[in-house]
Amino acid sequence: MRIRHTLLSILVAASLLAIGAAAQIAQIVAVPTAEIDSGKLAGRYSGNLEIFKGIPYAAPPVGKLRWRPPQPAKSWSGVRDAMQFGHDCMQLPFPNDAAPLRTTPSEDCLYLNVWAPRKRGPKLLPVMFWIYGGGFVNGGSSPAPYDGSHFAEKGIVFVSFNYRLARFGFFAFPALLKERGPVGNYALMDQIAALKWVQRNIAAFGGDPKQVTIFGESAGGRSVDILLASPKAKGLFIRAMIESGGGRDNLLPGDPLNQPTANGRPSAVQLGINFARSMGIDGTGAKALAELRALPAEKIVNGINMASMGRQADTYSGVILDGAIVPGPADAAFKDCTVNRAAVVVGANSGDLGSASGKTMEEIFAPFGADAAEARRAFDIKPAETVREAAAQVGRVEMMIEPARFVAQRVEACGQSSYEYRFSYVATPLRDRLPAAFHSSEIPYAFDTIRESIWGNMGKGLTAEDLKIAAQMNSYWANFGKTGDPNGPGLPHWPKFTSSGDELMNFTNDGPKGEVDPWAAQLNLVEKIQK
Repeated sequence: MRIRHTLLSILVAASLLAIGAAAQIAQIVAVPTAEIDSGKLAGRYSGNLEIFKGIPYAAPPVGKLRWRPPQPAKSWSGVRDAMQFGHDCMQLPFPNDAAPLRTTPSEDCLYLNVWAPRKRGPKLLPVMFWIYGGGFVNGGSSPAPYDGSHFAEKGIVFVSFNYRLARFGFFAFPALLKERGPVGNYALMDQIAALKWVQRNIAAFGGDPKQVTIFGESAGGRSVDILLASPKAKGLFIRAMIESGGGRDNLLPGDPLNQPTANGRPSAVQLGINFARSMGIDGTGAKALAELRALPAEKIVNGINMASMGRQADTYSGVILDGAIVPGPADAAFKDCTVNRAAVVVGANSGDLGSASGKTMEEIFAPFGADAAEARRAFDIKPAETVREAAAQVGRVEMMIEPARFVAQRVEACGQSSYEYRFSYVATPLRDRLPAAFHSSEIPYAFDTIRESIWGNMGKGLTAEDLKIAAQMNSYWANFGKTGDPNGPGLPHWPKFTSSGDELMNFTNDGPKGEVDPWAAQLNLVEKIQK
């Protein structure tokens, strides 16, 4: 099932049209083709790359397949057009999204995309598998910043894919518990199904299924945490990169499947019942489930997105502790060294997400107890700073930055290579407005797509300095995807993490710097109250 470089004949063009290709092919054209377990594909060339888009890795999860584990994609005859993205998953996009979708969202969305070098030798190439963020309620594989071209140019087969979101991706209901197969975490089942597709098919694009690196940001980074901790993902990857994904169970924590939490939050099943009632559906049996499956997709979305998800906490669960895919909190698996073995890169941004609770400075620092005064000094809270600014400063360390170090510590303690980073770089045109690197701003640097990015209008007024650090960061990411070590020729040295050294790579406005963590005092104090 290897790639074949060929001139497609009129007969192949006709077969493309026969299965619904959008473009009218009127002449012989040169395109790359591949044969996978469900059929033949025709992609397109882009310079020295081959690109295939909209490849079904599972059946459309619609109708009776809504809230079912992903089912095998149907085979096809002829040659399938793989030149356009498939639909991103059903959602309500939110205004000012820094990674806007380039497709119309749909329930029929379980598609993936592959970028591969056009010329390669007989040896299979490493694979990088991207998991997008968006709070598990937004996101997709089509946004321009997620283009995999620069990874493929460096000798990597790059894969992106879609997974179900919000109530399509996380839902439990009494009647579902009586159906066959796992229940609840359909988004995570999709991720595992896509990784299994890679194992079966990536060699057709020149990729090595034994050298898969998973990486993701925000909810995608949290997904990497979960996949590292999930026995269902064992053997599907050997390396992992976590960008602003937390690491402790304080970021997008899971709800128990069928029992309330210790603090009284309803179970995921009860939240499903609540949602059904909000839609005017009574009962908990097969009839009620059939009515739920018959609801229009817009009714399932019900206005939920990144801006509104907090207001729907009484009808939406998010990640579910199901005892199988998610047997428990991911941080417990890191502590117990029961995580899947993998080399790891983990980090967060200097201006990342988070907000400590408290209406006064005293309330913000009260959780530090006897260390409150020391914590206030360590965080260097200036007299002119507002309570809100102080809450953000403490909160981002509690939610993102200290948990990243926690993961680095545990991975090292469990006998695997660990590299930590902090992304502190602010694009030149934004420095007069932003004091730190905000959540997700590292993505177009890791992909080297900053020229196309609209992250805070980064694309306007970029300097050679901005472009250089994007190229450097993409090289670090690609090097890790190839070897498990981000270092390479011409790059400042990135030290391996050790608990005794507490070193990381800090992507600063002056360039990448391998150094002892400059925020170590803050992190040490937060670590004491995280335990």
